Amino acid sequence: MKPTLILVLFLVFFSGRLAAQTKSIHEQKFIPIGGIEQWVTISGEDKTNPVILFLHGGPGSSMSQYDDAIYGYWKKDFVLVYWDQRGAGRTFGRNAPAKVTEDYWIENPLTVERMTADGIELSEYLVKHLGKRKITIIGTSWGSVLGASMALKRPDLFTAYIGHSQVVNGEAGFRRAFETVSRLAQAAKDQESISKLVALGPPPYDDARKSGQLMRIIKKYERENSTPAPVSWWKVRSEYDNEKDANDRYNGDDYSFLHYAGHKAMGIKSMEVGIDFMTNGFQYKIPVYFIQGEEDILTAKEVTKAYFDKVKAPEKEFVLVPGAAHGHNQAVIDAQYKAVRKALKR
Repeated sequence: MKPTLILVLFLVFFSGRLAAQTKSIHEQKFIPIGGIEQWVTISGEDKTNPVILFLHGGPGSSMSQYDDAIYGYWKKDFVLVYWDQRGAGRTFGRNAPAKVTEDYWIENPLTVERMTADGIELSEYLVKHLGKRKITIIGTSWGSVLGASMALKRPDLFTAYIGHSQVVNGEAGFRRAFETVSRLAQAAKDQESISKLVALGPPPYDDARKSGQLMRIIKKYERENSTPAPVSWWKVRSEYDNEKDANDRYNGDDYSFLHYAGHKAMGIKSMEVGIDFMTNGFQYKIPVYFIQGEEDILTAKEVTKAYFDKVKAPEKEFVLVPGAAHGHNQAVIDAQYKAVRKALKR
C-alpha cells in the first residue's frame, strides 16, 4: 500500500474517532444546587440529542451508582442525567458530617418544597449548560412527587412529564396498601404477616420503623405477583463499589426515609402527609404519561387511574404494564422509552 494512501486512511480514521469523541458527553461532578453541592452525572453518545432527567425513588434510592444494564442503550438516542437528590448517595456523603447523629437528622429536615426547588434549579442548569430549550423528566415513586411538582410549577422547562408508579396521595395510598396486603395475607393464611399487620394497625404512623415494617410486607406480596428485574441490573459501577459510597447510600437512605415517613419522637415531620395531587395537581401545560404496574400495591392502579382521569393536559396517556409491580422491570423500561419517543414526536 502506498504511503500516501496509508496517510489518507489514518487521517479518515482519526478524524472519525475525534468527531465521535467531540459529539459524546460524559460528565460526573458536584453542582451547587439549593445552597449545597449535589452529585449529577450526564452521559450520551451525542450531546445534541434530547435530554432526560431521571428522578429516583426512595427518597434516598439513588441511581447513579448502577451500571448501564438498565438504561445504557438509551444513550444512543438521548442524553441521560442522573441526580443524587438532597439526602441521597454522594450528595448525602458530601454534605453530612463524618459521624451522622440524630441531631443531624433533626437539624437538617427534608421537605417536598425544598427538593422540588432543587429539581427546578437543576433543570435550569441543564437547559443552559447543554444548550436546550427544554428537557424531559421521568419520575419513579418518590421521584414522581418531585416530577409532578416540577412539571406543574415550571412547565416552561419541560417537554413532557413521565410518571412511573405515580404517588397521588401519600397517606391515603399507604392506608390502601395496608388494606390490600391484609386481604392478601388472610387469603394466603400467612400467619406471620397477619400477626405483624395486627400489631402495626392501619397507618398513619408516628414512628418511621412501623412504616418500614409495613413496606417490607408490601414488597413481599408485590414480589410474589410480579415479574422482577434481572439481578444484573443492580450491579454497582466500579467507581462506586467502595466502602465510603456504600455507607453514604445506606445512611442517606435511612435519613431520607425517616423524613418521608416522619418520626414523632424526634420531632421529624412526615413529607408523605402533605402529598395530595388529587386536591391541587390537575392542570398540566405539558404532555403527561403515566406508567403503571398492574401489580403495584403501594401506588395502586385504581388510585393512579382516578387521578389520571382528572388530569388536564395537552396530551395524556395511561399505560398499564402487566406483570409489573411498584419497581422496574423490562416491560416498564420499554413503556417509558415509548412514552419519551411519543412525547418528542409531537
